[in-house]
Amino acid sequence: MKKIINTLALGAAVTLLASCDLDLMPNNAIAYNPEQIVETASDLNGFENGMFSYFRGTQYGVYNIASEVMCDGFNAMADFGNNYGSIHRTDNSFSATDYDAEDHWENIYHAIMRYNVVINGLQENVPADLLAKAAVVRGEGYFFRADSYLRLVRLYAKAYAHSTPSSDLGVPLVLEYDQTARPARNTIQEVYDQIGKDLDSAAVLLAGVKGEVRAQKPTIDAVNALYARYYLDIKDYAKAAAAANTVITSAAGYKLSASAEEMTNEWLNDKGNEPVFQMYATYAERPNRNFDAWTNTSRDPDHGDYFRPYFIPSSNLMNLYEVNDLRLAQWFDKGGHEVFFNSDYHNDVFYVFTKYLGNPALRSAPDAMPDGYQAVKPILISEMYLIAAEANLAAGNASSAKSALNTLQSARGASLTEASNTTIHNEWFKETVGQGYRMVCLKRWNEGFSSRPGQASAIEAGALAQGAAYESKSLPAGDFHYLWPIPSHEFEVNNNLVQNPGYSAAE
Repeated sequence: MKKIINTLALGAAVTLLASCDLDLMPNNAIAYNPEQIVETASDLNGFENGMFSYFRGTQYGVYNIASEVMCDGFNAMADFGNNYGSIHRTDNSFSATDYDAEDHWENIYHAIMRYNVVINGLQENVPADLLAKAAVVRGEGYFFRADSYLRLVRLYAKAYAHSTPSSDLGVPLVLEYDQTARPARNTIQEVYDQIGKDLDSAAVLLAGVKGEVRAQKPTIDAVNALYARYYLDIKDYAKAAAAANTVITSAAGYKLSASAEEMTNEWLNDKGNEPVFQMYATYAERPNRNFDAWTNTSRDPDHGDYFRPYFIPSSNLMNLYEVNDLRLAQWFDKGGHEVFFNSDYHNDVFYVFTKYLGNPALRSAPDAMPDGYQAVKPILISEMYLIAAEANLAAGNASSAKSALNTLQSARGASLTEASNTTIHNEWFKETVGQGYRMVCLKRWNEGFSSRPGQASAIEAGALAQGAAYESKSLPAGDFHYLWPIPSHEFEVNNNLVQNPGYSAAE
């Protein structure tokens, strides 16, 4: 009766390496009996572990890096080898065949297919002794699907706040596995409505899963955090602030890192108190890395560990940090390691971004060079303070906005400020750098950037790529590049799709 593709029900030890051949309509069919996909506890565990594998496979790596280097926080090195080059320049080479935009679309949709099988397959015909566990697994599926569609609509559609949601196009909603379907794009409103419905389902099914610091599975706190993101996008500021505050005041006891030791424990050792959701990771089962673009460490007998980054932080970003800001010391390196560029080694020349240098416990040996592997942290309590500040200010509650903003600033050792659009936006930039939020924040605020000037010392050293597409790049608010292109090969199999403005369907 039951015919299930083996890769869907993989156990916990399997790590997903997302590949470029996974798309909305994969040509390798999944055959299964939707009336009964689970007969044993082993089946159920396999499906749950498979979902986690696919979700983690769409976190970090290109999923953080691409949208970050597109904006004003990073400059390409002179010898960056055109890595992430098209999206960094956003010139004519950033097209419907761009690998970075393709990876997001293809792999997230392929993961959604897996979530759909679990969500729909566990609604009935589950053995009685597995009903309680199956309900939780379905709740996790709804959480993953809501998160996935939120990421997709943020990248491939206009920002809800600056669109006509009832008519502007979002992304296709695929809620059941059907390999023969050729879905058209739903409206932005329809996509956000579905995200809300999925969160409502997750909230019911995960209501009994209490939050805990570094929880390795979605909890009710994680659901509320995702609600906060959702409500912020759709301009329901009162609910966004309330959802964020629910997580901030959770009995789980999430805590902002407020010392150098706590920052190191959080960002190097994966043992901090900020994660609302932190995914399982071991040396044998390591996730994607936020590494090659920003750190790219090598080792030489004469020079020790040194950096070969493709991108370094811009002066736009670095000028926002004060000298005593804990984030400056923890997330950036200047002079601690040599930097190799233009065929030579250099020391003490400019800041390199080291937020994701890697957990030593996930390396092959304690003395192995840093390689960027860290536990994936999809939700951090710091984001909830940022959402609370932004949402409260937008709702007219300046006092609560300032309180949330100042709590974060105080913990990080930054000067306290009044709550304004400028101070809150700057705090988003400083706090979430490298997490893949910069582009969606600029879209939500209807802001752009006029340039991304390099660090003065990097310019003097001749370290940076030069020209209008690099350090002089501007991307004004409303530029069509803030809507990524739908991959061209999707149009080869689905003539119901419509491409975003500024791009060709076939390139």
